[in-house]
Amino acid sequence: MDLVSENRAHGGVQQVVSHVSKTCGVPMTFGIYLPPQAEDGPVPVLWYLSGLTCTHENAMTKGGFQQHAAELGFAVVFPDTSPRGEGVADDDAYDLGQGAGFYVNATCDPWAPHYRMYDYIVDELPALIEAEFPVSGPAGITGHSMGGHGALTIALRNPDRYASVSAFAPIANPTMSDWGRKQLHAYLGADESAWCCWDASVLLEEHGWKSDILIDQGTSDQFLDLLRPEALASVIAGRRQPGEIRMQAGYDHSYFFVSSFSGDHARWHAERFQTSNGAGRAHA
Repeated sequence: MDLVSENRAHGGVQQVVSHVSKTCGVPMTFGIYLPPQAEDGPVPVLWYLSGLTCTHENAMTKGGFQQHAAELGFAVVFPDTSPRGEGVADDDAYDLGQGAGFYVNATCDPWAPHYRMYDYIVDELPALIEAEFPVSGPAGITGHSMGGHGALTIALRNPDRYASVSAFAPIANPTMSDWGRKQLHAYLGADESAWCCWDASVLLEEHGWKSDILIDQGTSDQFLDLLRPEALASVIAGRRQPGEIRMQAGYDHSYFFVSSFSGDHARWHAERFQTSNGAGRAHA
């Protein structure tokens, strides 16, 4: 690992770290915030997955999570959204390729050699974090937009690994949205049956979730039709799944929206860390 930067924040430390990823086959960069409590021993961790066009930096600098994490005593990890660099496949469109990994394991060329963000987030990066930083015990996962899609699908596929899951304006039903069908077709191929395990609405309907789910969605979100929160709401109601989708009047899709409710999500995850017996290592 290489330490890219380190800044004091709210009594803790915000670091940016790079490392060579065996999973993605290229150097990857992530941010990690360690609260002051980490100086006395391991702390729980909240994973934050970012959206289209973002890097590790967007939520790290705009989400406001550090103050809440310092008050509540957990770490926050901010991964990148895709592999990057020379030799990594890309596309001229903003919503495919670098910055748009969609947290899947690509099976089609030219994406398959590097675009393995699911394995990176679920296996490689957690193992690195747990080995190198004072982090252990319960883990939670959240994210925004494409990252909300990633957080929900990863948690639903790995219920023993995460104590809690929430999302900000997630792409809730990508198999039925232009923010999803295009990318799933490119990364996974034309067989739509292979797409279902990357769709939170489909996964929740099939498997449910062991606890409650928190989702915030702005009513003035300019991408609301692409996000399809109504699909997830229908599944939650149909399964009688504990959960809350809060439609926040007047909020859009920006980090002003995320930062407005990051404190709510931080406290919500912290409460579930306290009641959790920890997360295991098995995954679907």
